[in-house]
Amino acid sequence: MSKRTIIGYADKLSVQPGDDLAIKVSSAMPGSYEAQLVRVLAGDDSGPQGYSEELIDAHINGTHRARAQSVVPGSFAHAPWHAAAASTVEDLSDFTLSCAVYPTTPLKSAQLIFGWWNPETKRGLALGIADGGVLSCWWGDGQNVVALSLSRPAVPAQWTHVIATYQAESNTLRLLERPFESGAGSVYRSAPQSAEMAVDTVAMVVEQSAGISFAAAFDSHCPRMHFNGRLDSPRILDMVVGEEHYADLLSARAPPSLVHNVIGWWDFAQGIDTDNIHDTGPHGLDGEVVHCPARAVTGVHWNGDCHQWGQCPEHYSAIHFHDDDLIDAGWETDFTLEVPADLRSGIYAVRLRQGDPEQDDRIVFFVRPSRSGVKAKTAFLVPTASYLAYANYRMRLNENTVFGSKASTAPYDNFLREHPEFGASCYDKHSDWSGVHVSSRHRPLTTVRPRDNRIWGFPADLNILAWLEAAGFEYDIITDEDLHAEGAALLAPYRAVLTGSHPEYYSDEMLDGVDVYLRNGGRLMYLGGNGFYWRIAFHPTKPGVIEVRRAEDGTRAWIAEPGEYYHQFDGRYGGLWRRLGRSPNQTVGVGFAAQGFKASSYYRRNDASRNPRAAFIFEGIEDERIGDFGSLGGGAAGEEIDRYDVRLGSPRHALVVASSEAHDEYMLRTKEEFLTTVLPFQDPKIRADMVFFECPNGGAVFSTGSIAWAGALAHNHYDNNVAAVTANVLRRFIDARAFEE
Repeated sequence: MSKRTIIGYADKLSVQPGDDLAIKVSSAMPGSYEAQLVRVLAGDDSGPQGYSEELIDAHINGTHRARAQSVVPGSFAHAPWHAAAASTVEDLSDFTLSCAVYPTTPLKSAQLIFGWWNPETKRGLALGIADGGVLSCWWGDGQNVVALSLSRPAVPAQWTHVIATYQAESNTLRLLERPFESGAGSVYRSAPQSAEMAVDTVAMVVEQSAGISFAAAFDSHCPRMHFNGRLDSPRILDMVVGEEHYADLLSARAPPSLVHNVIGWWDFAQGIDTDNIHDTGPHGLDGEVVHCPARAVTGVHWNGDCHQWGQCPEHYSAIHFHDDDLIDAGWETDFTLEVPADLRSGIYAVRLRQGDPEQDDRIVFFVRPSRSGVKAKTAFLVPTASYLAYANYRMRLNENTVFGSKASTAPYDNFLREHPEFGASCYDKHSDWSGVHVSSRHRPLTTVRPRDNRIWGFPADLNILAWLEAAGFEYDIITDEDLHAEGAALLAPYRAVLTGSHPEYYSDEMLDGVDVYLRNGGRLMYLGGNGFYWRIAFHPTKPGVIEVRRAEDGTRAWIAEPGEYYHQFDGRYGGLWRRLGRSPNQTVGVGFAAQGFKASSYYRRNDASRNPRAAFIFEGIEDERIGDFGSLGGGAAGEEIDRYDVRLGSPRHALVVASSEAHDEYMLRTKEEFLTTVLPFQDPKIRADMVFFECPNGGAVFSTGSIAWAGALAHNHYDNNVAAVTANVLRRFIDARAFEE
């Protein structure tokens, strides 16, 4: 099989007719490629409908010149020089560099901590970690180069204070490490160490165009020597600071005894919810972070007394940098699609073809209805926030995950394995094993492709789209990002709103929007499982960037560190909506109960399905079993399933019209419900409940509580009881008649 040579991304996921969409492409093969606008109609290759797309006439269709575009991951911070500061530094005789350092992978390779250092020309001054994991100071003018290193490697995941001083009178460069004790057992390993050498021939060189960098060095090409770990309280002074003032170097503000000698005194506790870093010294050498390193993380002053960075920012004066952070690939635009004014709302893609059609790439985007206000009665709410949380999900590249014992060898997964520079999902860990809690759409998203490796997320949601098409329902497309920005006003024009199969990640603004919509008479069809589960935050100034803090509970691949449960983007407490007092049960009647990926089961109708209030749901359906078929595990109840539970907020007047049964031993109860570990048993709470209830002002909710529901819609060419139930509910939900309990 040929290998994929081409991939791309767009500058937006959601557009309206008349908008411009910038398409960015990179090809490993020289020459040209073909672009074609397509409308995506179906995407489950394992189901009877297969994959389906419609060619759309557009000005971008045709041949384009191929070129390769690179990605340079790794977060860092940068502060440009001001003329006065640069002049002062160039005239330095004595100096002190100081920083609290928490390295997480000291042995990986040479890393820059902070300073101004060009590894190509060997000019500048900086603190760093040399090969072998030893703390070092580098000083060079291109002719003469000094590298002073300590003898013992830095201890991973432990705070230490690093100080470099130079005294011109004695020509002595000195480097000192003062580890912080983390407990009685750390005292022995944490003995201070120092080194010194004579230096008398090195000029102080400042390349003003480069500026001061933190966690990465710059040559003439790009950042390199990325640091993994946390930095706190970086300082530059034009004097030799004595031992009596070492503790003062970690103060948020320079004390009177040092203030007149300060060149740079950065306080990372300021601007935690921004991309800015602040210098409180006289030169105001402010800067910014790149690729969104982790902020709102505990610093050298944190002692466990405070857990909310907004209440005591001085305890959160650190930034955690990673060599694989990626927020924006930064590719140039290859061409711009002017979205046709008459393009109907739907799911579209720019298809890129270079050789083998089986290796086509499709850059997906979502077209909302036009601004003219003409809308269908139904909206399909695309869970793009969840797509971002899972974007470039790498866990399945490994063996023995929840999705199976073998590592995936599907085409896009192979491509992702070969390209670690495209970043990871919020289910993965960084190279230093800290959790990835930020994700972005400004990069190629291999998991948001209509012919993906596994029917999960976007490909699974295309089953719902294909059913809408086959059943002849008119619909509009809207997205999570739109809901976050516009709230209930986005949903208000629609009689019925359908979710995707797994709307797991919700911001406050999104959840508020759904709640207001339902209170005002809206009708919601929740056609998935494990929905409305994690609280997220969107970046305040960068659209399409989300943050997840996996707090003290929940089914998760990693957990946030102690004291770091509050989002850096908005300062709100992260974690499960269930733990935050807004369980999914309150919104859609059901909440996450269990997960298992070996096989799916079916629903059996309950007595409540004969209640006159629910008569419309099963109109024309005599079957007792619902959904004992499907492309996701062979049934409609599976993957991740949700349960009705009054104790968790499910409305007491709701009707549980059907419940799943006969799940295998691999379907396991969600861990947030256990106070202690238990042996496996036939757990009655492991079930998916199909629920209906009325809302104020004539509104209603229908919930299936299963990710696998979508995979059963196309069975027998849409002639089945899952499709019939879904159609019955949607027909009634778009009917103007009010619901009355």
